[in-house]
Amino acid sequence: MPRPDAVVFDIGNVLITWDPEREYDARFGEAERKRLFAEVDLHGMNERVDAGANFRDSVFALAENHPEDREMIEAWYHHWLDMASPAIDDSWVLLRRLRKAGVPVFALSNFGIQTYALAQTVYPILHEFDRPYISGHMGVTKPGPDIYRMVEEDSGLTGAQLFFIDDRADNIAAAEARGWQGHVFHAPAALEQALEATGLRF
Repeated sequence: MPRPDAVVFDIGNVLITWDPEREYDARFGEAERKRLFAEVDLHGMNERVDAGANFRDSVFALAENHPEDREMIEAWYHHWLDMASPAIDDSWVLLRRLRKAGVPVFALSNFGIQTYALAQTVYPILHEFDRPYISGHMGVTKPGPDIYRMVEEDSGLTGAQLFFIDDRADNIAAAEARGWQGHVFHAPAALEQALEATGLRF
């Protein structure tokens, strides 16, 4: 594969830990979390937010439909930053090394409009992308093919020119189907090796 012209980072579980289950277990106990998540589609609600729905309105509408679990559902809104933490610091180091070396760095992430703005208040690195592609603003989400096409069209780069990092294999597979280079993220050290293998110097 050719040396890429830009590196594309997912955010959740690549640059920032995303773990609602951990936060709910800590606040309400594992048994209650499992019951709630089985009975109320919080992740489905979050996917609608990622596609552009209003964050607060979506959470509170779901709580209104399940008044017996209102407190637990509204915790998704009130404690969102606790679910989206901590930062994966060694990944940030790699991102900044790439940018310092002159390699364009993009974001491509399933993220709501309001939640991304909230995350930017505590994670300054989210202001550092050369091009941020955030699903809530785009109105489409991974792994749908349209989001990858939109990145190509906006950046003017073909798939082979893009090296994409994501923690989900299905998102990588969808990108690779368009010719992108891809890496399923597990740890920063393995990512560093994968980036070096492309011929990038950073």
